[in-house]
Amino acid sequence: MLPSSRRRSRASLDIWPGFVDVLATVVLVFVFLLMLFVVSQFHLSDVLLQRDQTVETLHQRIGELSRTLALKEADNARLEGRIHALTATLQTTFEEREAALQARDADRRLLMQVQEDLTRERVLGMEAQTDLAQLQWQLEQVQLQLTALNQALEAREAVIVAQRLQVENLGERLNLALADRVQELARYRSEFFGRLRESLADVEDIQIVGDRFRFQSELFFASGSADLEAAGQARLDRVAVLVREIEQRIPADIDWVLMVEGHTDRRPIRTEQFPSNWQLSTARAQRIVDYLIDRGVAPRRLAAAGYGEFHPLDPADTPAALARNRRIEMRLTSAPEQ
Repeated sequence: MLPSSRRRSRASLDIWPGFVDVLATVVLVFVFLLMLFVVSQFHLSDVLLQRDQTVETLHQRIGELSRTLALKEADNARLEGRIHALTATLQTTFEEREAALQARDADRRLLMQVQEDLTRERVLGMEAQTDLAQLQWQLEQVQLQLTALNQALEAREAVIVAQRLQVENLGERLNLALADRVQELARYRSEFFGRLRESLADVEDIQIVGDRFRFQSELFFASGSADLEAAGQARLDRVAVLVREIEQRIPADIDWVLMVEGHTDRRPIRTEQFPSNWQLSTARAQRIVDYLIDRGVAPRRLAAAGYGEFHPLDPADTPAALARNRRIEMRLTSAPEQ
């Protein structure tokens, strides 16, 4: 590789850690906002529960105050009735004093007693009025607390609504960004498949289906083997060149891999090296990946998977159907999330 190509390769690789940091930061922000939204919902539930408990306590207190007020009013009524009775008694005493001077001393003592009782009752009435004023003040304070609590809850609900909108907007932006990356990767995939088709135009038994290339296994391996034959190595050399070139063209902020998938037919294999078709298909896919790595393809841009006989293209049991099912598939796809 020329020095300029090496510099471009290093520049492309140097950009990648920055993209990972940015993407990780975006994901962390999204997770933080989700956690903030969940914590806010939990805090609001706790605040609403405390408000309900406070309101229930205040209702109980108001009931007690109302009962106390009713008792005070009853006491006032009783006191007023007694005052009237005492006043009548005093009037009667005066009349009796005028009628009977000989009972003057007794009347005087009775009058003094009546006056003392009247004074005491008046004091009790004043205390009742003071208690009533105190109860009214406490009721006003309770109403003020309820008003402040409702205002605080309304403000908190407004904050939660704003946070929910921020989370929704962030999710929409992330979806748009991911859609852009998928479309851009699809463009490079189309370019890669087009150039691969041109490079392998002389090779039969190659199909392009959807987002993948299909190779018959016989193009690379002998029956029951995972060792690459010389002709298969030559074909993979072309694939390696194209993968290295497309790797230089795809921006570093698009994370992609070339997935190599191995498939077998339904005929069982039980050898010491491959106890089942699953091991054979996996070994073939891994062998192709290892060969591409040896030819300079970055390991982080490759992945291998074996599917055995469990994803046939043709369910028939004819030689042609079995040959179709024995295949190697390659597809350019997004890399798994970190």
